[in-house]
Amino acid sequence: MSFLRRRPRLETERLTLRLPQHSDYRGWAALREASRDFLSPWDPVWAADALSRKAFTNRVYWAARAEAAGTAVPLLLVRRADEALVGGVTLDNIRRGPAQAGTLGYWVGAPHARKGYMREALEAVVHYAFTDLDLSRLEAGCLPENTASRGVLEKVGFKYEGVAQSYLQINGRWRNHVLYANLRADRRGRTYAG
Repeated sequence: MSFLRRRPRLETERLTLRLPQHSDYRGWAALREASRDFLSPWDPVWAADALSRKAFTNRVYWAARAEAAGTAVPLLLVRRADEALVGGVTLDNIRRGPAQAGTLGYWVGAPHARKGYMREALEAVVHYAFTDLDLSRLEAGCLPENTASRGVLEKVGFKYEGVAQSYLQINGRWRNHVLYANLRADRRGRTYAG
């Protein structure tokens, strides 16, 4: 028996979250370029061809393969009112077995920051991860001084867990990150006989 698996498409009050498509290239590249100074303090150094059509094409193919394999769910945030690209959220490093966990990464374009789009998107992705994907734990990290990122994580139910030393190279330097997690249920200390 075979069936076609439906690709994820999450709807919020103002946004559609979906996998990237080749037709998204111009909007994606324009938003990333317009937001370069806004994003660079929080991002790894961009490759010289980061905004090229070839790099985006590779991203589209990777997104489809990773989602089909169940290892990641890379989504673009599209405002329904005008089809404008707002940002992106990737649920990555999905681990099955005893962990049932994944890691969230996200970005929002400078013109769309501080308008509640990321909170709306993260709430939808958290719900999707816990219900449709049956994950039990979501993790996220950000730079300690990134108060906007820390605030949105806390607003959607993530709790501070600690600091990871030299966690990622950001803007060309190894940087510490504060780590957050969101649990589907408070499962600390519990185990289930099966």
